[in-house]
Amino acid sequence: MNAVSEVAGGTSAGRAVLEQLAQAKRVATTFTGWNGGRQDVSDTTLRTILAARGAPADTPAQAEESLREALAAPWRRVLPPTAVAREGHSVSVAVHLTPGSTVRAWIDLEDGGTAQLSWPGEPEESAVVDGTEIQRTQLALPAELPLGWHRLHVDAGGLQADSVLVVTPDRLPGPGHGGQERSWGIMAQLYSVRSERSWAVGDLADLADLSAISGEAGAGFVLINPLHAAEPVPHVEDSPYLPATRRFFNPLYIRVEAIPEYSYLPSATRAGIEARAAGQQALNHDARLLDRDTAFAAKLQSLREVYQVPRSPSREQQFQAFVSGEGAGLESFALWCALAAQAPAGAPEWEAGLHSDYARAKAVELSAEIRFYQWLQWICDEQLEYAQRAARRAGMGIGTVHDLAVGVHPGGADAWTLRDVLVPEVSVGAPPDMFNQVGQDWSQPPWDPDRLAESGYGAYRDMLRTVLRHAGGVRVDHILGLFRLWWIPRGEAPGHGAYVYYDHEALVGILALEAQRAGAVVIGEDLGVFEPWVQEYLAERGVLGTSILWFEHTADGPRQPADYRAGALATIGTHDLPPAAGYLAGEHVRLRDSLGLLNRPLEEERALDREATSAILDLVKEHGLLSEEAGEQETVEALHRFIAETPSVLIGVGLVDAVGESRIQNQPGTSNEYPNWRIPLAGPDGAPVLLEDLAGNQRFRSLAEVMNESLRS
Repeated sequence: MNAVSEVAGGTSAGRAVLEQLAQAKRVATTFTGWNGGRQDVSDTTLRTILAARGAPADTPAQAEESLREALAAPWRRVLPPTAVAREGHSVSVAVHLTPGSTVRAWIDLEDGGTAQLSWPGEPEESAVVDGTEIQRTQLALPAELPLGWHRLHVDAGGLQADSVLVVTPDRLPGPGHGGQERSWGIMAQLYSVRSERSWAVGDLADLADLSAISGEAGAGFVLINPLHAAEPVPHVEDSPYLPATRRFFNPLYIRVEAIPEYSYLPSATRAGIEARAAGQQALNHDARLLDRDTAFAAKLQSLREVYQVPRSPSREQQFQAFVSGEGAGLESFALWCALAAQAPAGAPEWEAGLHSDYARAKAVELSAEIRFYQWLQWICDEQLEYAQRAARRAGMGIGTVHDLAVGVHPGGADAWTLRDVLVPEVSVGAPPDMFNQVGQDWSQPPWDPDRLAESGYGAYRDMLRTVLRHAGGVRVDHILGLFRLWWIPRGEAPGHGAYVYYDHEALVGILALEAQRAGAVVIGEDLGVFEPWVQEYLAERGVLGTSILWFEHTADGPRQPADYRAGALATIGTHDLPPAAGYLAGEHVRLRDSLGLLNRPLEEERALDREATSAILDLVKEHGLLSEEAGEQETVEALHRFIAETPSVLIGVGLVDAVGESRIQNQPGTSNEYPNWRIPLAGPDGAPVLLEDLAGNQRFRSLAEVMNESLRS
């Protein structure tokens, strides 16, 4: 029998205790750099991150006490807060009780049924915790439990405990399985894709039209940037990957004129909206940088006017049903919007949490504003539904594929409404790598692994359900974050962080469950440094990976197309690199040099890049796909033929590549140094490409035919 309170006894003070505590709290003490070398996490970094994990370790005595608490914590609980099982697999749950307990155990199923469980009786082990003997018994759960969200109960002589029980798919069905064919699709930054009727920024009506055009051209899906909500009023964050919330959508993407009540506006009000729209639409033919603030200000004023139009009884019932279905999450988000429209980030008002007297009083005072922000989400939902229906009508097998950002803005809605399950003391990022040699700090508070489990993963589940509701798929940015995240203490350089590990069986399983229920494919962006087993695990669960042509190398050089993964989305590049035309011209090297982001002399970096690019082009030529005299367009098409020769079940074609754009959308490691996420779609001549021109665009038609031919052969 172990005495849990004495586990750390005799351990030498210092690094050894820190490492034991870090292991108990799932904090890595070393990491592998992009050059393959092992690096130690400093004591200072470990102490800061451990404190954020609820395990202070400023002194050796404090570290030992935190270690004792960490080891005793599971024994103090009858049941874990959340248990996760796979469909068709036997699993057991650890139950902690005093000796001699008479136990009854059962499961309340999601569908209302009940499953009685057999108590094994014999404990697995025992320990003394706080002076009391506790026995650990493994309670076996039946393998035939249905998929879903259930509740596990234990009654031990009047001592009752329960736990969330999630049964997840063993493997997520997806393209390439069950006879489904391979397909290609368009990848686009929606805000950059404009039409004559856009308010200077691409919107959900443009998404529907892009899907119709792409579907008619043979595409099976349209993968877009995250549409997560930003700030409720200007100034709004440009980056779609630093949202206020990941659950709700950005009203900037609403097409005002597509709202049914727009038709019933008084003529004078409608004329005012049309004038505002005309001012924004005049910018669609201009290649200048996108201005979200001006566009959103004009749109928000117009949306308020449409909101005042009385809804029909049927429409009002639909609105009420939406609000009811989204529940407390939508109400809390709308309250944040109403407050944020008045109080800037960092204002003292935010110190009071969601459940404070201040917040409750404001909820009453701002009830009308809260209703408006709920209405905006309903309109987003309707237009997202229409866009997905348009995609399916165009013959797309998948349709809209949404993008799920890694995290949220530290001053945003989720950071306030979900503060109980987030860690504000640290930021998420990435250690230095080949393309970002100073590392990255994404300024996002991570999930707290323990508190997320304590909450039954409710916030994570609800986010997935909303994102997937009108989607044929979801791309999970940095899906490795479901396994571990690089935590950086606030104020420290990106390289001074450590990996914190998560319960990937729970996070990936819940993702698979909600995706299967939505009928959606899951694509994981699995680039970067990771343990070798991670990609294998994701493949076993039916999650597609991501293969980027420029990054696919073996010890012998560029990867042969036949050796690419079948269960993956294969593409030429990413939004963090220039389009193919720009990459071939070395734009990524020139830009990083101009911004001071290179750790090598320019000419050395240029030579290495040319060598790597030439090796890929030589391989494309070896496969008979590229001639020596080919121009830029022919080379870009040859690269797409090359990735189409891979077994990858999905092939992504950047819209920027389809029209000849060369500018990069986002340069990692910069904020104000480069106009990230503000580049409108343009052709090789720099002139804007609008949706009305896309179907007849020579380059677009030619590349679409290349893809259709390649996948037919």
